Amino acid sequence: MRLLVQITAYLLPLFWASQVASADNQIIIETQQTALVIRVDKDADPTMVYLGKRLQQPTEYGLLTGNGKRGEDYTKIYNSVYTPAGGRNLLEPAIQVTHADGNPSLDLKYVRHEKSDLADGIVLTKVYLKDPQYPFEVTLFYKAYQKEDVIEQWSSIRHTEKKPVRMQKYASANLYLPAQSYYLTHFHGDWAQEMKPEEIQLSAGLKVLDTKLGTRADLFQAPSFLLALNKPADEETGEVLAGTLAWSGNYQLQFEVDPLRNLRLISGINPYASEYTLAPNKEFVTPAFLFTYSASGTGTASRNMHRWARKHRIPQGEGNRLTLLNNWEATFFDFNEEKLTTLFKDGKKLGVDLFLLDDGWFGNKYPRNNDRTSLGDWQENKQKLPHGLGYLIKEAESAGIRFGIWLEPEMVSPKSELYEKHPDWVIKLPNRAEYYFRNQLVLDLSNPKVQDFVYSIVDDMLTKNPTLGYIKWDCNAVIYNAFSATNANQSHLYIDYVQGLYKVLERLRTKYPTLPLMLCSGGGGRVDYGALKYFTEFWPSDNTDGLERVFIQWDYSYFYPAIATCNHITDWGKQPIKFRTDVAMMGKMGYDIVVGKLDEKELSFSQEALKTYSRVKEVIWKGDLFRLVAPYKNNLASLMYVSEKQDKAVWFSYLVSNRYQEGSQAPIRLKGLNPAKKYKVQELNVYPGTNSRINQNPAVLSGDYLMTVGFNPVVDARRTSVVLELTETN
Repeated sequence: MRLLVQITAYLLPLFWASQVASADNQIIIETQQTALVIRVDKDADPTMVYLGKRLQQPTEYGLLTGNGKRGEDYTKIYNSVYTPAGGRNLLEPAIQVTHADGNPSLDLKYVRHEKSDLADGIVLTKVYLKDPQYPFEVTLFYKAYQKEDVIEQWSSIRHTEKKPVRMQKYASANLYLPAQSYYLTHFHGDWAQEMKPEEIQLSAGLKVLDTKLGTRADLFQAPSFLLALNKPADEETGEVLAGTLAWSGNYQLQFEVDPLRNLRLISGINPYASEYTLAPNKEFVTPAFLFTYSASGTGTASRNMHRWARKHRIPQGEGNRLTLLNNWEATFFDFNEEKLTTLFKDGKKLGVDLFLLDDGWFGNKYPRNNDRTSLGDWQENKQKLPHGLGYLIKEAESAGIRFGIWLEPEMVSPKSELYEKHPDWVIKLPNRAEYYFRNQLVLDLSNPKVQDFVYSIVDDMLTKNPTLGYIKWDCNAVIYNAFSATNANQSHLYIDYVQGLYKVLERLRTKYPTLPLMLCSGGGGRVDYGALKYFTEFWPSDNTDGLERVFIQWDYSYFYPAIATCNHITDWGKQPIKFRTDVAMMGKMGYDIVVGKLDEKELSFSQEALKTYSRVKEVIWKGDLFRLVAPYKNNLASLMYVSEKQDKAVWFSYLVSNRYQEGSQAPIRLKGLNPAKKYKVQELNVYPGTNSRINQNPAVLSGDYLMTVGFNPVVDARRTSVVLELTETN
């Protein structure tokens, strides 16, 4: 009898939950490994009841109760899928509006939902919501990439009220996650200190990550995070959500541990100084919030993001990239045609694909001989380049390499012809003193005339020089004294600026679909998947010190693939050229050095390294990344890229501490290999005049052995960087 009572006590709640769920409208959004479940109750309130590992039996989603609620939810909408303000909500809202009649409340009820297959493995779910008292609608979009286990979420807002509606907040996503504890890793920094990770345990209340810089928005805080549930996650274990907002302007990420100890995550455009007036019958579309869930650590999450980005977001993400030689550290602003044509020959001798001419090539009334003039005057400087860019392009091609150019088309120097002719094109307050960031101001891309001007800069250059092979697009200033001389709604400026930038880039990408474009912003001040819809690659940091780059590139790799990460060998830092080259090889490699100053061994090493890179780059760019030893907790950093077929791998290891006798004192266990295959282990990038003990007697070991026992790359003070290649063999 006692057993019967116990069984009944266990089964009754399950029976009740299934009965409730079957009566409700349940929306299931799935990838191969992840599920997000929305339930609509009898009052038509849509709530999120699950986000986590996909269940094998879909019918069991109906057994879910109120998403882990551990007490009384006074409002019944703590876990709303898109929390409205002004009604019965007591927590942070996802959307806040004031209707045309002045009513500051909003209530969003479920209307319907629909699913459609957009392509192989991509399913779009639309959830339609409406206020029962006002003709105000919100549509939630969930694009599920099945194979990559990534969900892209955004919202669309529209109304047919008689007059405009004022929107104070308009998030892209509103997630709800139950756990015992939450560990947030966010990434902050400054110029040359990008992507510094910091992990904190979230406590009751609200944690906000945001930016108010307007442009160069990532300078202090990246719009990306890792969120571990219940306990801190590592590479292979733990539940983790990796998220990032695809927006190149002011953003806001909010993490609220509610009174029931569940976590509410709200992501979107920062509402700071950005109340948006939405006219009747107009649609406002928020940027996409991208996230992936992993039940097996951060490694799986980052590999999901990499596959998604290569296949679905970054232009030519599964294509080729050009190695290049940049002139900046060789000449700075001091160059002429003779110097440049000599550098073309150096580039060819080195073995790169392209020469990139950096800052200083433009301006005549105000020559660009320093960083205080000429931005906006994009004509060749006649004194430095009397024959124009066309001549340089032909000379480079005659030398056997392609030619690329640096631009900063969103900015203007106060000392420029453009500023003198069009002061109304500049973002500045009319009654305040001008305040400069790096001696420059920002052009008002909310103005369609400015958009046309910026587009024409690039289009005219490419029309005149159709074989121009590359553009580095820089953005060095933030927005001070935000005011537009032409925008009727000043509170729209921050949003309209980014949308104006995207309009320009969309036009350029449509006309020049295969043009390589580098996204740069004084280093890594603008790295996000909103901009990377148009750019083939990005510049992570102006800090190219080899040791610093181990850390910077490590943290970018959680969200961005190697094929999009530009890594240059420069004279920054004290590491030998082998170390700097090995670090740069973990992505899209380039050079910013004076080739003529390399000694015989350095030049020979660099030439061979480029040949090696050409042979193994496909594995690095398109392989799966496995982090083996983290530099933050060890004296080593070690990671490897494994090809999709698991027949090849490239393994990088670095000494990051110079303490006495530090190094790889024991074998490192590898990951991602096929345990049944055998692999030959050989060392790459061996410096001239040195011998590799590994190559003297190459090991042939099974994937099982390498992942169970491991292999010692022999990193120490004499071998501070080691690159190994694993190749399947019989």
